[in-house]
Amino acid sequence: MYLDEYKRWLAADLEDADLKPELAKVEGNDDEIKDRFAVALKFGTAGLRGVLGAGTNRMNIYVVRQATQGLANWVLTQGGTQTVAISYDSRLKSDVFAKTAAGVLAANGIKVRIYDALMPVPALSFATRYYECNAGIMVTASHNPAKYNGYKAYGPDGCQMTDEAADIVYAEIQKTDILTGAKLISFEDGMAQGLIEYVGDDCINALYAAIEARSIRPGICKTAGLKLVYSPLNGSGLVPVTHVLGDIGITDITIVPEQKDPDGNFPTCPYPNPEIFEALKLGLELATKTGADLMLATDPDADRVGIAMKCPDGSYELVSGNEMGVLLLDYICAGRIEKGTMPKNPVAVKSIVSTPLADAVAKHYGVEMRNVLTGFKWIGDQIANLEAAGEVDRFIFGFEESYGYLAGPYVRDKDAVIGSMLICEMAAYYRSIGSSIKQRLEEIYAQYGRYLNKVDSFEFPGLTGMEKMASIMQKLRDEPLTELAGHKVVKVTDYKKPEQHVHNFQLVSDTATCAADGVKTYQCSCGEQMTEPSPATGSHSWQLTGHTDPQVGADGSNVYTCPVCGQTMTETLPALPAPDPEPEPAPEPTVPEEPAPAAEPTCDPEITE
Repeated sequence: MYLDEYKRWLAADLEDADLKPELAKVEGNDDEIKDRFAVALKFGTAGLRGVLGAGTNRMNIYVVRQATQGLANWVLTQGGTQTVAISYDSRLKSDVFAKTAAGVLAANGIKVRIYDALMPVPALSFATRYYECNAGIMVTASHNPAKYNGYKAYGPDGCQMTDEAADIVYAEIQKTDILTGAKLISFEDGMAQGLIEYVGDDCINALYAAIEARSIRPGICKTAGLKLVYSPLNGSGLVPVTHVLGDIGITDITIVPEQKDPDGNFPTCPYPNPEIFEALKLGLELATKTGADLMLATDPDADRVGIAMKCPDGSYELVSGNEMGVLLLDYICAGRIEKGTMPKNPVAVKSIVSTPLADAVAKHYGVEMRNVLTGFKWIGDQIANLEAAGEVDRFIFGFEESYGYLAGPYVRDKDAVIGSMLICEMAAYYRSIGSSIKQRLEEIYAQYGRYLNKVDSFEFPGLTGMEKMASIMQKLRDEPLTELAGHKVVKVTDYKKPEQHVHNFQLVSDTATCAADGVKTYQCSCGEQMTEPSPATGSHSWQLTGHTDPQVGADGSNVYTCPVCGQTMTETLPALPAPDPEPEPAPEPTVPEEPAPAAEPTCDPEITE
């Protein structure tokens, strides 16, 4: 069957000039043909990802058209604005795939908002929410090697698509012939018809404002004198990261010249992953030369950020995703408590594979830490639950050990722009008090204990690689490990086997009001939910709605109304006391009359004899 599909592609008039030579080159090579055509790239909640090339198991314009037609069929059933946002990074053919997707959507009568230049994942998530879109598309393969590209799909909340929606889209994709089934008009025709528009500056500026509003200590960077080396790793981070850092007052930024401009070949490293030394090597050399306090690097779609911190001896040390997640959590909690901006009942979220040190830090600051399955969509899902309960401001921070951070609900995916801002702000603050990121990390270890974490990554390319990964996972399920490095395994949890999984349900919403019963919803880190009745609280949310000043001889009042049930309550303000009567004036003092002066004595006339 795969040979028939190969022959159909070989005979077709393909528009992409790179595909025909590749198909001709593998003619007669069954393994190569099978690898390209035996299966199709599977569309899931993370969309598509694969090697660039010809075939159903490769990323090319025909796979993008087919996927977008499936997405369009779903959008057309959703009502709303009938709009989809699109962004793309610097990878090979990213701009082509983005405009191809826009042309398919426009041909289906769906409006498109697309960035006029490459912009990162958080910008796509933000635009999806800003324009109240039905969906979003991000063309990227994140930090994979240069030969890969991908297509990430987002729901109307700016979070990666739910399982239910992805299943519907996938079913629609399977109904669509890959070469001829998608509707299509040119990008230029879509623009002329008003169906395709560029994202406006108002949206971009609103994104920057939303990020900068999450600053913990505004203004600290303007006077700290932080010296920074930054690398966008030839990706999409240069413009947004330097814009935000400039806005908060960091001006001494040296860009790694070889990694400054967008280049999908990523010529300076084996793959553009800010977790690996090879990707940061040029930046570290430049940091050493310039004496920078910090070296920062974002991956091509700028949703992840890695750093190297300067140590007291002048050397530089790479900071792991777990360590930075803990440092940022500690900084955000301490800073918000100090500034009086910590919300009531704050919530942080991390993946189950991220360090338990974060749980200890959260407990110290009185923060509820929620642990969810791997994948930032589960963190976004927790934010959505808080939003549905009217408590989205409780969310203060989320992270994964794979260098993904988010400190606010303005987007629903990891954001290297705010990660870069907060890391630099944190470094500036510690510098201003005579400390450093390194010193603070050691203080955290001294307080909570030292946690060791190390990640090993293995690549399994091609169809055989997929089969090998599936085989390894199945063996782990069928024959669970009994010991690791001589230590006995005391518990095995398989999240795909509910009967073996002890749920850790946490309250995520309560719809009960003061006057009406509701429902409490609990969710486990595995995604499963349960509900129970929630009786009316009887506790009103009084708001002052009227006031009468008390007068002499007449009471005043405050009138309070509950906005939920409308009930009112009146508080009496006692009348003012009557003033005391004025006292009668005291009588004028009587001054006694002075006695008349005594008469002058008279002398008798002298008598003579």
